[in-house]
Amino acid sequence: MAVEKQGKTFSMEEGAFGIEASYPPDLDDDGRTKRTGTLVTASAHIITAVIGSGVLSLAWAIAQLGWIAGPAVLVAFSLITWFCSSLLANCYRYPDPVHGKRNYSYMAAVRANLGGFKFKLCGLAQYVNLVGVTIGYTITTAISMAAVKRSNCFHRHGHGAACRVSNNVYMVGYACIQIVLSQIPDFHKLSWLSLVAAVMSVAYSSIGLGLSIAKIAGGTNARTSLTGVTVGIDVSGAEKVWRALQSLGDIAFAYSFSNVLIEIQDTLKSSPPENQVMKKATFIGVTTTTTFYMLCGVLGYAAFGNNAPGNFLTGFGFYDPYWLIDIGNICIAIHLIGAYQVFCQPIYQFVEGYCHGRWPQNRFVNTEHVIKLPLLGNYPFSPLRLLWRTVYVMVTAVVAMIFPFFNDFLGLIGALAFWPLTVFFPVEMYIKQADIRRWSTRWLWLQVLSMSCLLISIAAACGSVQGLIHALQGYKPFRGT
Repeated sequence: MAVEKQGKTFSMEEGAFGIEASYPPDLDDDGRTKRTGTLVTASAHIITAVIGSGVLSLAWAIAQLGWIAGPAVLVAFSLITWFCSSLLANCYRYPDPVHGKRNYSYMAAVRANLGGFKFKLCGLAQYVNLVGVTIGYTITTAISMAAVKRSNCFHRHGHGAACRVSNNVYMVGYACIQIVLSQIPDFHKLSWLSLVAAVMSVAYSSIGLGLSIAKIAGGTNARTSLTGVTVGIDVSGAEKVWRALQSLGDIAFAYSFSNVLIEIQDTLKSSPPENQVMKKATFIGVTTTTTFYMLCGVLGYAAFGNNAPGNFLTGFGFYDPYWLIDIGNICIAIHLIGAYQVFCQPIYQFVEGYCHGRWPQNRFVNTEHVIKLPLLGNYPFSPLRLLWRTVYVMVTAVVAMIFPFFNDFLGLIGALAFWPLTVFFPVEMYIKQADIRRWSTRWLWLQVLSMSCLLISIAAACGSVQGLIHALQGYKPFRGT
């Protein structure tokens, strides 16, 4: 049998899983451009995806749990993430993990393995997570930019100066930048921005780590304990419990990257088998980032003790050198400008794809004009894209102004995303693909893992919601801080 593709005829032969195509050497077994990814590139992608703004809250999280529970919880989350990511690696191809049909995205893998209903649940979980992340990035960027101004104020007027700065101005400015960037229809072509964002994330994390080491080396009177913040001195008994739960959400947020693993695996060469390489890459990536997280969290706690700020670059445990703190916060802002677009593009594509399918004859929805812009050349302009994407950015900015609380929001996002995307769907897909018998020993242990993580996520979500409620008491929206 032969088929024609782009003017060329390729042979088709019957294989173990149906019809297999015989493509030219420069194309893969699915007719796409030959994949060239390796263990090194996949490991680098994973490290880039994991290290982000979540590292900024780890010192605070360790402070709530103490020297024993803090590192233990961090290691436990890393082991769970590594194990479930290894299960997910087998789901890239279906029905066979080595020779089956490729799935190009996380949701495609869920649809192939679990079917329509769970595919819709996965979509809901992913999009809720993406919306939450874009709101969280708006909050984080504004806090960092305000911290630059406060840092300069402290340098001029002393550490005891009030130096009050409104975050709302910076949220509006951030939203304006995102409205402009959101009009770019094919953002994936700007791969350089993702590279810059990755460099920035490593830079500000390293600055925070270096400042913590310097503070410890210079002598610190920070008060630490085996159990973290002390009841009756630092917090009340109820606050201790709520903060401990919220810290679980913060740590979970730091490991919320499973929804991009299938896309990373899709970059790998087919030989050796992608699932084998991806398992090794996941181990390398998670081990590297956990070591980095442990250093930031533990050394940050050693530097600040039980008074560790929620964001150790904007909480002003560090005052000098002020220029280095400014650089760190500017790196955060640059990183999150690019990261916002990476996370909101799937939302844009989903809504616009739905509109095109729902109203195929509507001129407002489907019309696209080409406009010539200086330096940029031809630019495709769409009325739908301009209106919808602008409204989305504005709504996320307004929500960020109403709830401008870094730790609580990060904890809530982490709690909502960790169980479904990191644990539940990988476990369910593995059970289906490996044909594990219900009520067998392996099935029971996998269910125990999934249910345990569900309970942890619910507890972390409750802690974060309580933190938001507590932070809102006496807070007046839109008036800044």
